[in-house]
Amino acid sequence: MVNKFKALDFFCGGGGMTYGLKQSGIDVIAGIDLELNCKETYELNNLGSTFVHADITKLPLAYFEKHFNITKNDDYLVLVGCSPCQYYSLINSSKEKSKKSKDLLLDFQKFIKYYNPGYVLVENVPGIVTNKESVLPKFLAFLEKFGYKYIKYDVVNMSDYGVPQTRRRFSLIASRIDDIDLPIADNKKAILKDFIGVKNGFPKVKAGHKDYSDFNHSVAGLSEKSIKRLEKTPQDGGDRLAWKDDDELQLECFKGKDHHFKDTFGRMFWDKPGSTITTKFFSISNGRFAHPEENRAISIREGATLQTFPKNYIFKTNSMAETAKLIGNAVPPEYAKRLGKVITKRK
Repeated sequence: MVNKFKALDFFCGGGGMTYGLKQSGIDVIAGIDLELNCKETYELNNLGSTFVHADITKLPLAYFEKHFNITKNDDYLVLVGCSPCQYYSLINSSKEKSKKSKDLLLDFQKFIKYYNPGYVLVENVPGIVTNKESVLPKFLAFLEKFGYKYIKYDVVNMSDYGVPQTRRRFSLIASRIDDIDLPIADNKKAILKDFIGVKNGFPKVKAGHKDYSDFNHSVAGLSEKSIKRLEKTPQDGGDRLAWKDDDELQLECFKGKDHHFKDTFGRMFWDKPGSTITTKFFSISNGRFAHPEENRAISIREGATLQTFPKNYIFKTNSMAETAKLIGNAVPPEYAKRLGKVITKRK
């Protein structure tokens, strides 16, 4: 019998990492997350993977041994820890509120120590490398001490790995079994026009459009004034400087600050990767999230597609904001698949 790789996906969210790993041939046994509203989306799209609603700081280490027959010292076991990273995020403003996320990597570390898996995967924000209070040095020292001879990590740009957005992320893969490396970058960047637009199955819609089907091509509403702003913003990469001298349209907070937050209210470019898909990607006031041509923000499904979720991935939530949070916090499935293939060696 051929041994099959299996994984536990800590901080799984809506299942982006799980979905990609499954595509690579790894059997993801369970996804663990504190947010219960991830459960339906996670299990619906990742059949056979069980959602475990738990706070890992309180979860008994033997839980997976008892409930899922996970054994210690399994060379074919992969532990994945993409912990929430608000504390190390460059765009976060409240360090007090996010302090809970600061040490989650060390809580994940306890499960590595207990199960001693063959492989460890971690994905996080670049700030985990540069922040002076980062727990990363402790985590790396732990891996080395406990026999993970092969550790590779870097800050990568997802647009080099089939994901059409300028998403820079810290990526780590460690093994005590064999020499490994991070996925090999593509020769060219993934760009917007190959993923969204009418020719890719996204019909033209207006701001405020509601799509009640599972496709969820829903778009946030806009004020009349914001629609006028977009009408004056050049297509394919235009920004708010196009209406900076218009007294009716210019915002007080931007006066005299032409080069501050310049992407706000900006349009994406067809021939470039899109902006980093955040949890607020449905709002043009939160970044360069306006459609390259249409006078609206990108839709929920367009955001999911730029995160490389397949078009039949169904998001089960109660609001647009909740769905955007699941999408924006996810590990892009395409990148997760490539990480998985490094382990399974499948071409």
